[in-house]
Amino acid sequence: MDFVYTLPVKIVFGGNKIEQLSGILGAAGLDGGLLVSDPAFRRNGLADRVIALSGGKIAGCFSELSPNPDVEEVECCVATVRESGAGFLVALGGGSSMDCAKAASVVAGTDRTVRHFHSEKGLIREPGLPVIAVPTTAGTGSEVTNVAVLTDAAKNFKGPMASDYMYVKLAIVDPTLTVSVPKQVTASTGLDVLSHALEGYWSRNHQPICDAMALYAADLVFKHLETAYRDGSDIGAREQMCVASLLAGLAFAHPKTAASHACSFPLTNVYHLPHGEACAFTLDWLIRVNAGAEGGRVEHFARKLGFADAAAMADRTLAMKKAMGMRYTLAGAGIAQADLEQLAELCKHPNLLNNPVEMTRERLLEMFESMQ
Repeated sequence: MDFVYTLPVKIVFGGNKIEQLSGILGAAGLDGGLLVSDPAFRRNGLADRVIALSGGKIAGCFSELSPNPDVEEVECCVATVRESGAGFLVALGGGSSMDCAKAASVVAGTDRTVRHFHSEKGLIREPGLPVIAVPTTAGTGSEVTNVAVLTDAAKNFKGPMASDYMYVKLAIVDPTLTVSVPKQVTASTGLDVLSHALEGYWSRNHQPICDAMALYAADLVFKHLETAYRDGSDIGAREQMCVASLLAGLAFAHPKTAASHACSFPLTNVYHLPHGEACAFTLDWLIRVNAGAEGGRVEHFARKLGFADAAAMADRTLAMKKAMGMRYTLAGAGIAQADLEQLAELCKHPNLLNNPVEMTRERLLEMFESMQ
């Protein structure tokens, strides 16, 4: 057995840790920062609060972002970084702000465009600006990965931009920042956590350290996600989901995701399902099809979590989707039977190759046709 595990990210976890932001930034020797914020936080005042809590160490804010950031939006962020002379970035929000900040941090110091490093696959050759990640959802795990998932609408492409230089310097994980997250966002991002845990575990690149974190994270999701969904003010459930999100991010950071994420990209780009909901759309079917792979590793995973078998874990996953109002049929997602051939073709993303069971065109069609 051979594997490598690296995590150059300092993690500060706990309720109300955001109140200590000025001291945390000072201890890290950071000043003259730019806040990269989800636009909602400019409207509700959280962005201004974070700037105030920085004690003058954050000087401006960029928030022209969409939920699936496009390279052109990140290019605008890069321009803002260059014009402001920012010394570091603080990413406040979900995956969109963190992915934007990570990508902008390594592009801003070059004479290249974001597209050069994204769809054109240019190599990132040197460190960028330090990034401090402050997640406000229990979902993406982007605060501990070296990947930014960006959309290039002009090229009809959504995919990763990745480099070891894209790890953030510090992640401040404060569960109190997730309390106001809307129910459907809680559901979608929470199911993204489950996808990360399961895919990190069954990825062809799995390894023991990530396996252990995947198991722990999935257990927390099954125990606490619906509670957080029903009562967003339940700080205990919110805290446990933040732990799950963090550990699931660590669980897939090295093995990478597999078929669920590969299939999610066209479900988001073409049919506009939120990312986590799109990942969960195929997840229970994939639990069943992957159950016997590699000597029944997924069966073992399910039993470790207290399920009778992998089929029971798949049933529970589907029941969670239904209970939280997630879409789980073709009709519910707005997918016509006539679209399935094209949809299967669009699922042919490199992540598909990480799945332990080969996802052929025929198997993809079988999967989607089962979701009538």
